[in-house]
Amino acid sequence: MSSPNVSFAQIPSSIRKPGKYFEFNTSLAVRTLPGNLQKVLIIGQRLSSGTVLAGVITDVFSDVDAATFFGRGSIAHLMVRAALQANPYLSLQVITLDDAGAGVVASGSVAFTGTATSTGVVTLQVGDMLVQIAVNTGDTAATVATNLQAQIGKQPDLPLTATVNAGTVTLQAKHKGTLGNGIKLNTANTAAGVSLVLTAMAGGATDPTITTALPTVFSAGHNILVSAWNDTTNLQSLRTHLDSVSGPLEQRGAIGVYANVATLASATTLAAAINHGRTTNVLVPNAYENSYEVAASYAAVIASEEDPARPLNTLPLTGISAPPIASRSSRTEQENALYNGVTPTEVGADGIVRIVRAITTYTLDPNSVPDISLLDLTTIRTLDYVRKACRERIALRFPREKLSDRTPDKVRSELLDVLYKLEELEIVEQVAANAALLVVERDLQDPNRLDAKIPCNVVNGLHVFAGRIDLML
Repeated sequence: MSSPNVSFAQIPSSIRKPGKYFEFNTSLAVRTLPGNLQKVLIIGQRLSSGTVLAGVITDVFSDVDAATFFGRGSIAHLMVRAALQANPYLSLQVITLDDAGAGVVASGSVAFTGTATSTGVVTLQVGDMLVQIAVNTGDTAATVATNLQAQIGKQPDLPLTATVNAGTVTLQAKHKGTLGNGIKLNTANTAAGVSLVLTAMAGGATDPTITTALPTVFSAGHNILVSAWNDTTNLQSLRTHLDSVSGPLEQRGAIGVYANVATLASATTLAAAINHGRTTNVLVPNAYENSYEVAASYAAVIASEEDPARPLNTLPLTGISAPPIASRSSRTEQENALYNGVTPTEVGADGIVRIVRAITTYTLDPNSVPDISLLDLTTIRTLDYVRKACRERIALRFPREKLSDRTPDKVRSELLDVLYKLEELEIVEQVAANAALLVVERDLQDPNRLDAKIPCNVVNGLHVFAGRIDLML
């Protein structure tokens, strides 16, 4: 006797009243793959002038929103600005931290001497932002300093504030912590008779810890988390969080993003301490922008590519200024970065900063053996998407399925269909060749469980082409 091929979820078999009864079954409606919108979370510091308290997840749609929510010139505000410049259509949320109670503010100064003997302009460059004042003949050092301090006060998006005393403008980061040390200062002066001495930002210490924010976002389902901080302690905490939310029980695959704007040596040292297939960092040596702005830009570019298997090579970090020529990475430095868990950038003839090849910080297995299995960022993003596609298909097709000897074949058929559709989009390949490796079977210990082994040959990126040109005379 054959088994019934039609089952009902709402129409009981015990009906005796005559009638024609129909129910709707939507479990077979979806035959395509799921979308892959990338939801980004920025984690940074707020100012007390912001209207949104620390620890509150907030949707942000514009630079103006960020300035209002987190304070003009705050780390969170500047990260949002950088992210939206790189990807205006970003699905973006922000969670902030207050400055650490034991934090110390970074400071610097511009000291003026002399009296102007000609007109001119004094320029203070703060990161990629310019503060300029006119100098008139006869202006004293104290006058010039006062005018510069006043102009700084008129530009609230700057990450620092200024006070003036006897010809010296003292600059202070708006936030406590080490990130203030990274605010780059440069000066220029075209007024004769006036001299200035610039003291770089320094002395900032003690950052807030990211662990206070991560429990709040555990169930929020973000795909990309951007850390304002690039210290070992905070990044290792982020690594633990990513492993927890992305594991086989939670299944909310996510990656972490941070940036370096110092040297290749410091970037590789930090990457080695993280060594994680879900954490990626980008290096823009001696960038004008702060590291947290570069990180936000990089994360936004990653989110712009919803095809998980497509490489990010050559994509621009829109809004990030090209660093000085002397600081730009050579080909040898880029190769070293790629062997040591650092995503390098380069500047083309157009002056645009572009990604060379996006990789993770994972270079060694637990036994310290070199391992390239999760080298490219596309690999873990592809695996996350394949898992999502398989999980959603099974959830749609079998929401209330009985487990009989027929069930494994039905489940295997659906999984195979998902893999073939993934192959059509060039996300996986060689599905037919690996079909025999797709196994769905009843568990030997739990009578209510099915187990599956799903072969996943991910599509790789075309990163290297080698050709030989033979001379023929």
